[in-house]
Amino acid sequence: METDVELCDLAAPAFRHALPALLEIYTAAMDPPREQLTGRRTIMEQHARNPRFTSVVALAPSGSAVGFGYGFHGQSGQWWHDVVTSGLRTRAPGAERRWFADSFEIAELHVLPESQRRGIGRRLLERLTAARRERTAVLSTYTGPTAAHGLYTAYGFTDVLTEFYFPGSPYQPYTIMAARLPLRERGGQRPARRARAWPWTG
Repeated sequence: METDVELCDLAAPAFRHALPALLEIYTAAMDPPREQLTGRRTIMEQHARNPRFTSVVALAPSGSAVGFGYGFHGQSGQWWHDVVTSGLRTRAPGAERRWFADSFEIAELHVLPESQRRGIGRRLLERLTAARRERTAVLSTYTGPTAAHGLYTAYGFTDVLTEFYFPGSPYQPYTIMAARLPLRERGGQRPARRARAWPWTG
């Protein structure tokens, strides 16, 4: 079902300013332990300083944020990049060069639970990747037949590493996924919708 939310680009300073609202979306979607939220905010602030950072927010007609996504150019020296590529060298030789030599890392993409199943995640994904110059897009998601995994698969992402455990998360398996850019939705290519700028400044 389509929705009338607007997509809005946030530059890094505005993204950092908006983090309290974005963390509320992250918390509602992911339900992390409350003691981890301060660390998560610090990580997101650091991500906004990575090269070629870009972010998109979905706004309801009321002006409140109901979803967001962001990413940046992946490279050596970044924690997620280094942990994943190390795992690939051990378990999937050749995949590191194929998927991570020139990659756009989709770090977060979340929609409020009450706003899910309305096409917002799809629109965020389309907008986030539409203008990227990298050769591939990469991400991690929970292992299993989740809605998120289904969304990424519909846009050409493939599993390159399954049942992967990040340091500090020994009980939660992740799947590392990758796709060629530009993304194309299964059954055809959808045009990206133009986004406006969100009126939040740092």
